[in-house]
This record gives sequence, C-alpha cells and structure tokens, in this order.
Amino acid sequence: MSDLKLVNVHKSFGDRKVCEGINLTVRDGEMVCLIGSSGSGKSTLLRCMNLLEEIDEGEIFLDGIDISAPGLDPQPIRQQIGIVFQSFNLFPHMTAAENVMLAPRRIHKRSRAELLPEVEALFAKFGLADRMQNYPDQLSGGQQQRVAIVRALAMQPKIMLFDEITSALDPELVAEVLDVLRQLHAQGMTMVLATHEMNFARELADKVCFLDGGRILEEGSPQAIFSNPQEARTQAFLQSIL
Repeated sequence: MSDLKLVNVHKSFGDRKVCEGINLTVRDGEMVCLIGSSGSGKSTLLRCMNLLEEIDEGEIFLDGIDISAPGLDPQPIRQQIGIVFQSFNLFPHMTAAENVMLAPRRIHKRSRAELLPEVEALFAKFGLADRMQNYPDQLSGGQQQRVAIVRALAMQPKIMLFDEITSALDPELVAEVLDVLRQLHAQGMTMVLATHEMNFARELADKVCFLDGGRILEEGSPQAIFSNPQEARTQAFLQSIL
C-alpha cells in the first residue's frame, strides 16, 4: 500500500501564500495530475509532499503515518517518495549508470555488483540499454530525462512525483518521456504529476486537480474536469490552453 493524504496543508514564502488549505488523497496505484497556470502552487505542493519544503500548517500522511510531524527525519521519507524535476540534474562527470547507482550506493550502502542487474533491467525497460555508459552530454534531452526517472526508481520508492518533466524538452522528445509514465502507471506505481500535457492527463489520470492561487479549486475525473468543469476559473484556464 502507498496512500498519501494531505490535510489542510498551508505553505507561505514570506507574505505570499503558495498552498492554502490543500486537502488531497492519493490512493495506492493512482495517477493524480495537477493542472493550473504557472504560479498556482503545483511545484511547491509536490515539494511539500516529499518534505523538500516544510509545511507551515496541516498534516501529511504516508500510509497513515504523519510524516510532517515536527522533528521527524525527512531523509527516510524522501527515499519512499521519489521526485523528478524538469531540469535533469545529472552529474556531468558521471556516466548514466553511475548517476543512477550513486544514491543507492551511498544511502543504502549497496555494492555496485549487487545493484548492476537491477539497474541494467531499469535501463532496458525504458529503452536505454545501450546508453548506460554514456555521459549526460552524449544523451538527448529525452534520454537524460528518462535517466533521471530511472535514477529515482533505483531507490525503489513507494510513490513518484513528477514536476513538469516534459516542459524543458523539444516537442518530439515529449512522447518518449510520457511513454515511461504510461509504463509506470500500467505497473501500478502511485504517481502525482504537475503537468501542462492536457491530452495526457485526460487520457491516463485517475484524478485531475485544478489549482489556482494555492488552492485546489476543482478536482474530479478527467471526464468531469475536461468535459464539464464547474468553476468559471477552470473553464477559462482550459479554454485558454486547449
């Protein structure tokens, strides 16, 4: 099981409220897509979910345990909730395989020999078997982003968070990264995506949340949100981008 539940989560930077009373449940195996204009709070919400940002108020539960409790060591939680950003953040002096093995070796103290079969399987699964010994500057943007996803998966997380992971890619490379997400969804990975890929969200999401001004203004099935949005703000946003 890997349920994530946010209860009345607030987060501000100075006087600017970025998340304001967020309530959200992500159930085991679900793909939840966060949509909304830039600055609506999607990225900050993801960073709060894996404790990269400390919340000001509210609670976050992972499998029924309050992971936002003051004084809790966030490191073990971050190993269970992986996050991939729009910038690949690969170390340029390491091969793709070395980038992927770094965290499991350092944090889980696993040997290279022990990790190698798992890492090879991950690279093969996402069409990168022949790229393991390449350095980041020898890879396309789409390949680098897939390596970044493999790196997060190598930590064997319960939940994966994706923050606009296709926004820095050329249009022809977007599809190959979205295919990885399709595979993960088919395998039952619990995922939360901040995304501008509306057709993808409509096709694959189990739930869509429209954020505006730090609040979840509307949430529901893709059919409900895209075909029959109730809020005027949701309607205006979808009309502007679809």
